[in-house]
Amino acid sequence: MRDRRRVPELWHRLDVTARDLPLGVLLLVGSAVPALHGNGTEIGGLPTRPADALAVTAAVLQCLPLAVRRRWPLVCLTLVSCGFALDQLRGYHLFAGTALPVALLSAGSYLERYRRAAPVVSSAAFAALAVALHRLGPGKPVAEFVTFYLVLALAWGVGVWMRSARAAEAERRDRVAEDARTAERTRIARELHDVVTHHVTAMVVQSEAARYLTASPDRLDQTLTAVTDTGRRALTDLRHLLGLLDPDPDHGTGHGGPDRTPPTGRVLTLVERTRSAGQPLEFTEEGTPPASTGGADLVAYRVVQEALTNALKYDRGGRTSVLVRHGEREITVEVGTDGSGVRACSPGGSGRGLEGLRQRVDVLGGDFSAGRRTGGGFLVRARIPVGSPA
Repeated sequence: MRDRRRVPELWHRLDVTARDLPLGVLLLVGSAVPALHGNGTEIGGLPTRPADALAVTAAVLQCLPLAVRRRWPLVCLTLVSCGFALDQLRGYHLFAGTALPVALLSAGSYLERYRRAAPVVSSAAFAALAVALHRLGPGKPVAEFVTFYLVLALAWGVGVWMRSARAAEAERRDRVAEDARTAERTRIARELHDVVTHHVTAMVVQSEAARYLTASPDRLDQTLTAVTDTGRRALTDLRHLLGLLDPDPDHGTGHGGPDRTPPTGRVLTLVERTRSAGQPLEFTEEGTPPASTGGADLVAYRVVQEALTNALKYDRGGRTSVLVRHGEREITVEVGTDGSGVRACSPGGSGRGLEGLRQRVDVLGGDFSAGRRTGGGFLVRARIPVGSPA
């Protein structure tokens, strides 16, 4: 099986000229077969002439240029047309005449320059050949020449269609590649937002609180320690993220360290860090996490992370509640504030965090909502199906 696959691979590695040459050689060999002499293309009705030196020239001109039909299609078409004219005017009627439609198809498909001029010049050349053959021959009906011309025009048209189809496929591939790059950039931006915003927000809140603790050295030391721990955690998460983007075995996670993807069980650690930043928080976890959740546990963690980040930014000091409910088929997350706190950051955020959460949940087929409560505060709720791929 491997040898069978290797042959096409080796064939496609060859230069395009080497791959096109066998067709020309095949037509040339066919023209040399005595049984096929006089059974090739015939227009004009001239009597078949025995092969001579000019017949060899006509055969070579029609066959061997097919080797460059994709690299130099105009050169190929010109030489093949000259050989075809010599073939018909001399009455050889060689098997090599089959090369003309192939050359026209290749020109229509691969010709870059003189695309508009080529069919006009070719039509004029064929008209001149038809007039010459009509005068030299027994006077075949004009319909015969018109029919042959239509066959040649069809070959050109097929080539143009192939070119258009190839261009459309290339455009589709470029569009798919660009969409993939855009999606990947969005995913990276979302990951950076989730990781950096939460940690930096906590550090900012803790640093601002430290200003008012100069009279209490113990509490100041605890706050600065929390800032240090948060910064180290941010560096750890960033290193992990960079390791995912550049999976070099000599860097990041390549040393065989543990997978740092945060499961739902680490929500409690996240809650404790938020409490240490000065946010009063009530945490409730119901049910037992299943053995395998697919990507649901990571998405649940991100929902809690983003919601708590917003609580620190826009409702600092307000009572906050976190509920994580594990079911057999889904994980439900609810994070709410009561609006009794103060705004620690300026309004007018980008909204990227909540929109990123909505996209994460939608990918897994869940439901996501976020909005203000009637009595004040803000509520984030997500229902995340279990078992969906990450």
